[in-house]
Amino acid sequence: MEIQLAVAKVNKYAVSESGDTLEVIERPNGGLSVVLADGQTSGRGAKAVSQLVVRKVIGLLAEGVRDGATARAASDALFTDKAGKVTCTLNIASVDLHSKTIVLTRNNPAPMFICRDEEITAHKEESVSLGASRNVRPVITELELEAGLTIIIFSDGISHAGERRGQPMNVGATIRSIIEDQDPAPQQLADSLLAHAVSLDDNRPADDVSVLVLKVSEHSGDNVRRMTVRLPING
Repeated sequence: MEIQLAVAKVNKYAVSESGDTLEVIERPNGGLSVVLADGQTSGRGAKAVSQLVVRKVIGLLAEGVRDGATARAASDALFTDKAGKVTCTLNIASVDLHSKTIVLTRNNPAPMFICRDEEITAHKEESVSLGASRNVRPVITELELEAGLTIIIFSDGISHAGERRGQPMNVGATIRSIIEDQDPAPQQLADSLLAHAVSLDDNRPADDVSVLVLKVSEHSGDNVRRMTVRLPING
C-alpha cells in the first residue's frame, strides 16, 4: 500500500494572509502526521493563533507524544496564552506504521468524511475548538490501513461556503458527485471541492478555505517518497 496526500488552500477574499496553517511531519516511529489548524476570524491575527497551535502540536508529535494528548496540550497552551478569548480548530491525521492504523484527531465543529469505494460516511460528532476552556478533549477516530480508503478533512470555509447567497454547500453530496463520476486522484478531489466552494461565493471566498485529502491505495511503481508543493506568489 501507499499513502497519497493532497492539499488545496485559498485565502479569504481581499485578505493577504490565511488564518489556516498546515504542516506535514514524519513520525518518530514511522509514518507521518498532517496538522491543520484554523485560527479564529481571519488575517494576520488568526495566522498567529494557528501557527502557535501547529508549532505546539508538531513539537510534541516529534517527541512521540500521542495525538490526543498533543491536542489537549495545545488547547491548554492556547487557553493560557489568550485567557480563553480566542479559539482555534485543529485536525490531525496520522499514518502510524507501527500500529498500521490511521488516527484522526478532531477539535473542529466541521465534519470530516471517510470514503470506502462508494460508501461515504460523515463524522460529525460534537467537537469543541481548542482554547475554549481548560477541559477541551478531541474526538478520536482510528482506522485500519486498507487500500481504497479516502479521508477528507477541511476548515470551516468549506462548511460556510455559499451561505451569504442562501445556497450553502452540501459537502457530502458534492463529494459523492465527484467520486461517482470518476476515481479522482487526491489532488483532483481536493481541487474540485475547493473550486466548488469558491464558486458558491462568486469567486470571492467569505473565509479561508483548506481541503486535505488522504488516500490509501495499492502500491505501484518505485519506493521513492515524493512531495510536490505549489505556492503562487502575487506581486
